[in-house]
Amino acid sequence: MNTYEQSAPPVENRYPLTLSRRATFWLTKNWMVAFAIVMGLYIGLPFIAPLFMYLGWTALANFIYTFYSFQCHQMPQRSFFLFGPRAMYSLNEIQSAWQDTTNPMVLRQFIGSPEMGWKAAWSDRMVYMYTSTLIFGIIWWPLRRRLKKLPWWGLALFLLPMFIDGSTHFVSDLAGLGQGFRYTNVWLANLTNNALPATFYAGNALGSFNSWMRLITGLFFGMGIVWFGFPYLDEWFQDTARIMQAKIRNEVSRTW
Repeated sequence: MNTYEQSAPPVENRYPLTLSRRATFWLTKNWMVAFAIVMGLYIGLPFIAPLFMYLGWTALANFIYTFYSFQCHQMPQRSFFLFGPRAMYSLNEIQSAWQDTTNPMVLRQFIGSPEMGWKAAWSDRMVYMYTSTLIFGIIWWPLRRRLKKLPWWGLALFLLPMFIDGSTHFVSDLAGLGQGFRYTNVWLANLTNNALPATFYAGNALGSFNSWMRLITGLFFGMGIVWFGFPYLDEWFQDTARIMQAKIRNEVSRTW
């Protein structure tokens, strides 16, 4: 690269470009900004649904609930509630307020009430997974030149805790919601000789073992995804910018 090319302004400032090309150039240099905006909206919308319910805008709220229902089980006993006295409720409390059932397809339909508040449109695990991805992405960006890429086996190690936690929950729920070994966690109480309060072992409320596991494994998930995948994304956007710049120079040179 000669001295002129090193000191010259970017290609998009030297040559007249179409709007789409200018947008592409901007995205290649600011893809993390675009990611943060899109991910922020994606994370925020599930919490807008209970706000809409609180304001009485039920049609808009139901649209959000329906949209996210294809991505999450939306079980109310594993979800956050807004505009009520509690952030989370137990399965028994949900059954008392809704229906005395352990059918997941019925339970997931409960979105709350004025007395209990309104459910976020996805579960706490989803909140932890995607919020941590955004947070670690923002942390990774200024450090990206100093960090080595995470190998594939490193990603596997970061995802393994969530796989174990999620699969054991799935097997446990086969015995019936509120009945399986991951709901009561008697095994953990015996292992620790009941050293902690009963509320830590049973259920899914904030501060329980299950809640902590979803938070911790969600953090590992976000860190692993960012550390492994974002360097490749950054390289791809840089390569795209270089290819576009070379193409534009060739097009301009042919017109001279």
